Amino acid sequence: MLYRVYQTYADASEPLRAMAQIGIRIGKPFSGIKDMGFSQSLLALLELTARSRLIHVRPSYAVDSITIDGHEVAVREETLLSLPFCDLIHFAKDVAAAQPKMLIVAPLSGHFATLLRDTVKTLLGDHEVYITDWKNARDVPLSEGPFGFDDYVDYIIACLEKIGPGAHVFAVCQPCVQALAAVAVMAEERNPAEPRSMTLMAGPIDTRVNPSKVNALATSKPIEWFEKNLISRVPFRLPGAGRKVYPGFVQLYAFMSMNMERHIKAHRDLYHHLANGRVEDAQAIMTFYDEYFAVLDLPAEFYIETVKVVFQEALLAKGKLTHRGRKVDPRAIRRTALLTVEGERDDICSVGQTAAAHILCNGLRLHLKRHHYQVGVGHYGTFSGRRWSGQIYPVIRNLVLAMN
Repeated sequence: MLYRVYQTYADASEPLRAMAQIGIRIGKPFSGIKDMGFSQSLLALLELTARSRLIHVRPSYAVDSITIDGHEVAVREETLLSLPFCDLIHFAKDVAAAQPKMLIVAPLSGHFATLLRDTVKTLLGDHEVYITDWKNARDVPLSEGPFGFDDYVDYIIACLEKIGPGAHVFAVCQPCVQALAAVAVMAEERNPAEPRSMTLMAGPIDTRVNPSKVNALATSKPIEWFEKNLISRVPFRLPGAGRKVYPGFVQLYAFMSMNMERHIKAHRDLYHHLANGRVEDAQAIMTFYDEYFAVLDLPAEFYIETVKVVFQEALLAKGKLTHRGRKVDPRAIRRTALLTVEGERDDICSVGQTAAAHILCNGLRLHLKRHHYQVGVGHYGTFSGRRWSGQIYPVIRNLVLAMN
């Protein structure tokens, strides 16, 4: 019911946004002529109206080239492996010397993997980069079956096996739990594709430590409440018709509600920038929200299991997590170096939650375990922005070089 209401509203309001787009196209050539009635203020209002929508298609990574040693090198996207709920994307480039292979495990949490565009660009300078490009569950036919927590772990293993031995894994936020579980399973099975290093970036390894607002929300209700109130079926006119999902628009609202004043101020600033001709300032805000308002639906099984396993019961931290019926034992990890990264101002994954991985991976010798605490950044600042590229990334690069 919830999804049908949303989709009906989105469809009904589309003509209004289309009219606003037409108004913008007509008005821009005359925006400097007052008697035509197209003032900058009116155009700013039309722009905000045209942008008042969510999109459900993955934006472009827009990574066409990278500068290496002062030379511009072309980058092309290749689909190395296509699975029902995810593509393994390789950002291929032609360089003289082989570079370390890095798998970025992107979060499956309401946004597309393109949210890590800045992460990809930074890593590309020194690495052969791959990423888990998650598909929108509303576009996956019901015939493909369910997708749960164990499937996510299996996908990480499949991606590492496809890339081949000698790779490194880099997990951002939510999939840090699954990445650690995948590496533990591979270590126990002596899988040849076991990665040489594992970077866990701002992830909920132990949500009992310094609980955040996200943790409080997840533990405030019984799991039945989440199933009843947050899960919807994809409307019948879409490819994934009938599939149960946690809609991306619900996830977006939950994230926005944590900092609603900040988002309102951003759009107020956008209006004033547009109305006063400050194009660059306006473009920075629009670029951010173009990505932020691109949402994807999560398979219901995965969402519910994640809430229960990671946030409500903290099974990995308690040593009770299982994969396909077998206990996951992080102590089996003995050859994969571990780096954890946390941000001082992270209000999604609090300080201490990711560092808990070091306690679990007590089979690793001390020289294979590192932790980086970054002052002055929030959640997104750990993998994008100035401090990410200037202070955090060098730590990751050095670890990879040491283990390659």
